[in-house]
Amino acid sequence: MKPDVFEGKESGEIRDGLGRMPRVVPDQREKFENDELFRRLSRESEIRYTSYRELSVEERQSRLQAECREGHADVVFVSLGINLQLFFESNSWSDRAEDRVVSTEFVDFNREQGKVHLKSQFIMNGVCVIWKGWLDLHRLDGTAHLEFDQDRAFVEDCLLREQIEQYNQQVREYHRQVQTDQGTDTEREVVQALLHIATPCTTRDT
Repeated sequence: MKPDVFEGKESGEIRDGLGRMPRVVPDQREKFENDELFRRLSRESEIRYTSYRELSVEERQSRLQAECREGHADVVFVSLGINLQLFFESNSWSDRAEDRVVSTEFVDFNREQGKVHLKSQFIMNGVCVIWKGWLDLHRLDGTAHLEFDQDRAFVEDCLLREQIEQYNQQVREYHRQVQTDQGTDTEREVVQALLHIATPCTTRDT
């Protein structure tokens, strides 16, 4: 199962003729609290590391640690079959690569021996969320859950309102232009009719 996920980077945005498509729904908290998928994911659930399945266990263990230190990993919520490509970076919403840093807040190998604790922020199905979990460095499994990201939701709500207003302004300008064009066409037709009336008819003497 592959949910709609937007990372915080500019490259993850989808654009159409009117600009960036909305990334969030109008009432994120309500959806997070009432949508069945989010209700299930907000509870602790089993996860597994999914990359490099063709390699040996020892090689996969090394790959997991290396990827976490780089700030990313692929995991699955086992019970729901939801696969996620996660990024463990501070300032993940910045479009500047130098702002996105892997820190101990997002990747922590020291909290518990034999485990790595992880945190990731992203938009899932139109809702800003925080993924929190841990993976056993030997078994390559663990648990995780989603939390509602209130701070980022507020920012995205403001951006959504601005985008809606920009869209409405474009629609109003379009209608005004159509009315102007129609008025110009009407004036042109009136002038042509008057010219036609004012032109004298000529007859040939017989």
